[in-house]
Amino acid sequence: MKKTLKFTEIDCANCAAKVEKNISKLDGVESVRVVFLTQKIILEVDETADWDNLLKQIEKAAKKVEPDCEITEK
Repeated sequence: MKKTLKFTEIDCANCAAKVEKNISKLDGVESVRVVFLTQKIILEVDETADWDNLLKQIEKAAKKVEPDCEITEK
């Protein structure tokens, strides 16, 4: 299943790459692309994944790099 999230308060492309790396390690995430310029996270996730739980894990992984970031569903 494809999901697009809005990702705000990210400071630089390098940080976006680090966030992408962290999210890619999560169970249930098949692919991820963090686009710094448009401030989006584009995901391909397992159909059987618990989306609410996975979203919390994505936020936690992003906040390890950017503590002030906010992620919202588009």
